[in-house]
Amino acid sequence: MEQPTVHSGLPFAQSAENNREPILAELPRLLEDRNSVLEIGAGTGQHAVAFAGALTHVQWQPTEHPDTLVTLRPRVEAAALANLASPAALDIAEGPWPSVWPDAVYTANTLHIVSRELVEQLFHALGEHATPGSRLLVYGPFNYNGSFTTPSNEQFDAWLRERNPVSGIRDFEWVDGLAQAAGYALVEDVTMPANNRLLCWEMGASAPFKRQ
Repeated sequence: MEQPTVHSGLPFAQSAENNREPILAELPRLLEDRNSVLEIGAGTGQHAVAFAGALTHVQWQPTEHPDTLVTLRPRVEAAALANLASPAALDIAEGPWPSVWPDAVYTANTLHIVSRELVEQLFHALGEHATPGSRLLVYGPFNYNGSFTTPSNEQFDAWLRERNPVSGIRDFEWVDGLAQAAGYALVEDVTMPANNRLLCWEMGASAPFKRQ
C-alpha cells in the first residue's frame, strides 16, 4: 500500500488523489438508489471525504485496519460532514462487520495489496453478512484471461511482489468466482484510467451484465 505523506497537515496519498475524480464520475449512477456505504480500507480518507461530500444522500462509513486507523481519522474528523461517520476499525480477517448491512460496500486498491487468503476471507465474510440487493464496488487493476492487460500493469505487479510476496494483481476470473460463490452477480465492469477497472456486483442480482 502506498505510504501516505502529509499534505496541508493531513495524511495524503497521491494515488487516491489521482483516481478520485474518475471514480466519482461513476458513483452517482452506481449509488443512485443507495443510502449507506461501507468503505473497506479507507486509507487517508481522501475518497471518503470526497465521495460523502458529493453524494449527500449516502451515509458513508469509512473503515481501516486497527493498526492504521490513525491515518484515516484526521481527514474525516476535519471534514465534519453530516453524512460521513466516524472512522471505524475493521480487520478483514476478524471484523467486526456491521450488524445492519449497508446498501453497498466499496473498496479501492486493496485486493492487490492484501494476500490471496485475505481476499478469500473478505468474500467469505461478505457472503455471510451481505443482504439481498446489496452492491459491492471494487476499484483497482485486474488481469483478464490469465494475462496482464498492459506492460505497465506487469511492471506494477513485479514491483508489488518485490515489496511483499503476498501482494499482486489478481485475476478477474478468480475474483469473480469468489463473488459468485458468495452470492453476488456481476452487473458492471467499467474501464477506468491508468489500466484500472471499477467492478460492481449485486447480491442476488439478475440484471444483465455490462462491460464498458
